[in-house]
Amino acid sequence: MDAELFKQQAKAQILAAGAERCPLEIRGGGSKSWYGQQVQGDLLDTRAYSGVIDYEPTELVITARCGTPLAEVEALLAQHNQMLAFEPPHFGSAATLGGTVASGLSGPSRQAVGALRDFVLGAVLMDGKGDILHFGGQVMKNVAGYDVSRLLAGSLGTLGLILEVSLKVLPISVASSSRRFAMTEADAIRSLNQWSGLPLPISASCWQDGMLTLRLSGAQAAVSAAEKNLGGEVVADADNFWQAIREQTHCFFAAATSQKFLWRLSLPSTTASLALPGETLIEWGGAQRWLITDVDAAQIREAVAAVGGHATLYRTNGAIDKSAGVFHPLAPAVAQIHRRLKASFDPSAIFNIGRMYPDF
Repeated sequence: MDAELFKQQAKAQILAAGAERCPLEIRGGGSKSWYGQQVQGDLLDTRAYSGVIDYEPTELVITARCGTPLAEVEALLAQHNQMLAFEPPHFGSAATLGGTVASGLSGPSRQAVGALRDFVLGAVLMDGKGDILHFGGQVMKNVAGYDVSRLLAGSLGTLGLILEVSLKVLPISVASSSRRFAMTEADAIRSLNQWSGLPLPISASCWQDGMLTLRLSGAQAAVSAAEKNLGGEVVADADNFWQAIREQTHCFFAAATSQKFLWRLSLPSTTASLALPGETLIEWGGAQRWLITDVDAAQIREAVAAVGGHATLYRTNGAIDKSAGVFHPLAPAVAQIHRRLKASFDPSAIFNIGRMYPDF
């Protein structure tokens, strides 16, 4: 579809929905439609608005439309030995760039390079009035509106239709090696935090069922020196292992059922093992912990809040009961800020209503 025609049709649909107070569900490929609360409303499909607008490898920036397949973006970058360094999960071949940014999800390398939001340089948004707003730019030193661009990462389409986005990209590492160590959860947490203070090229970590796996990435000399310093066993087929962690096809995640839910716990990396029953997988140097359990949501969130973290009801694997709320409850002052932002960008309250919180 012609780009201008798509914007005209999207604006008309948004204005009509606003006039009738009819909710809209903004969706691309739907690969992450399970993430968050249930959404009601007419579909605003972004897939027709597709294509890379600008990519200059020497500038390390790519700008593309919201409906562009994520796989297409990554394939283009790979041709120039570059990548989306935050390793966004696809969760299916239909994943789009707009949905990737809206979900705000990052992969195993988050601990080393930062989150998706740290790579958003600029964005173009169509708000609830049908106006097209430009934020940020295509270079890191262009800071005008930069925070607003980052704000869209993880907004789950509740603020408007992300039309275009500019992302910083990085070169693919020259060398990579994965090593594995047998150790307890407590030893893994302690080791990860000790190693984080050393000049080691650790780009990913994963502890599960008594085994800690590290990925080392960077210059060949740095990776070789780290291998010698750390030891451990070489991980065969390491690329597939890290992809399975990123895409949650690893056998650990299969243990989630309609009775045992998958929780994502965001904690200070030094936090000791929580006294919560269930199966655990640890990433990001100890800061992200996956928990599969049937424990009551209130008990989980109380334990997590006590150590300064928050808990997200990530997957329910077929169960539809999300009455406990998917995302950690907001403090009153923070909730008020959310409501004001929502009212500013979406005054008619039509975009992805309830996706993040029932009253938002």
